[in-house]
Amino acid sequence: MSHRAAGRGGRRPRLPAWTATLTWKAAVFITVMCCALAALLGVLVHTAVTRQTVGHAREKSLTRLTEVSRAYEAGEALPPRSGVDPPELPRPLRALAAGGRRGTMVGRLRGRPVMWAAAPADGGRALAAWSDYSQSARTINGLDGAIIGSSLLAIAATLLVGAFAVTRVTRRLHQTALVARRIGAGDLDARVDDPRTADPARRQDEVAVVAGALDTMASALQRKLQAEQRFTADVAHELRTPLTGLSAAAELLPPGRPSELVQDRARALRDLTEDLLEISRLDARTEQVDLDVHELAPLAARVARGTGTLVEVTGEPVRVETDKRRLERVLGNLISNAHRHGRPPVVLTVDGPVVTVRDHGDGFPEYLTTGGPQRFRTEGGARGHGLGLTIAAGQAAVMGAELSFADAPDGGAVARLALPPYPGPDTPEPP
Repeated sequence: MSHRAAGRGGRRPRLPAWTATLTWKAAVFITVMCCALAALLGVLVHTAVTRQTVGHAREKSLTRLTEVSRAYEAGEALPPRSGVDPPELPRPLRALAAGGRRGTMVGRLRGRPVMWAAAPADGGRALAAWSDYSQSARTINGLDGAIIGSSLLAIAATLLVGAFAVTRVTRRLHQTALVARRIGAGDLDARVDDPRTADPARRQDEVAVVAGALDTMASALQRKLQAEQRFTADVAHELRTPLTGLSAAAELLPPGRPSELVQDRARALRDLTEDLLEISRLDARTEQVDLDVHELAPLAARVARGTGTLVEVTGEPVRVETDKRRLERVLGNLISNAHRHGRPPVVLTVDGPVVTVRDHGDGFPEYLTTGGPQRFRTEGGARGHGLGLTIAAGQAAVMGAELSFADAPDGGAVARLALPPYPGPDTPEPP
């Protein structure tokens, strides 16, 4: 228990997500560099001006101390702002003069800054003279304030200019990332179209190079996929004519086992050809939906009737605006896949606008639950071409529905089709 508590207590706090952005990092870097540069320049200017100001005041005080020493040695009255062992004389300077040496030091007299100068006098005493240091102190303080103010102004101006420059770069990066996501989602017409890549004679920065490479990759990918789609459609169309003749010829064969085998294979080949044609139409994104309002539970039960599939209706009955033919196609493919690759009982559940088809077999393959169905791929020696679920996913996307695949906790495959509910007069519009 103590180890667990200690682990929780020693966990580092997580920084907000915006601190990981390039704009934030650039702003911090610019601010730190500006502060360091401003501090360095400020220290150099302050040191140089202070040394010059103090040196001038020291020379002035020593010159005055020389005059006071001459008057003291001649026995004359000491000039104003001078004296022997004045009580306000700083102790370090008094000790220096008592040791037989001359020196100067900034101190205070009656609350005002003065420059003290002291020299040895008779009897181990100190002969001192002082001059007003207020103007020099105000000059140094004013300089320090000007350095701080100009540094803050320079940091703010640099931050604004730097933020503007960095924001332009990050905006282009965000645009490139957005286009990459659109391409990943299937929009192969998406392009960055950075103006810097349009003119080859124009110098390109790193962002333009990345944008140009992404556009080139998207164009090559689009050409490749379009070629594959055309090939699939052409093959399916070319197979239709000989398959029609083959099916007609198979019907003329004399009854028997060989005739049944030929007819069965001809039907399978014809179904495969129709599936390929349907997939090619889905890939071309030319499908148009025929929307109408339907009661979901009776429609789903009608599709499941006669297939040995149990139907359960939970929740409130709902109406959906969908393409009836496509919905029947999706549910038929899901039910057929459950019967073919799973184990009974197969249960179709309608819960509001959500239809779930579940079997009690070994579940979906891992690749299907993570990446979706893939055509011409099956596992475990199962029969099929992987086209049924591919068509179901494509038709669901055309209808605007969401089709997901998962495994039930207690075993079995679960296909979940979520349809958008119909916002009819009985269903209030969301605010």
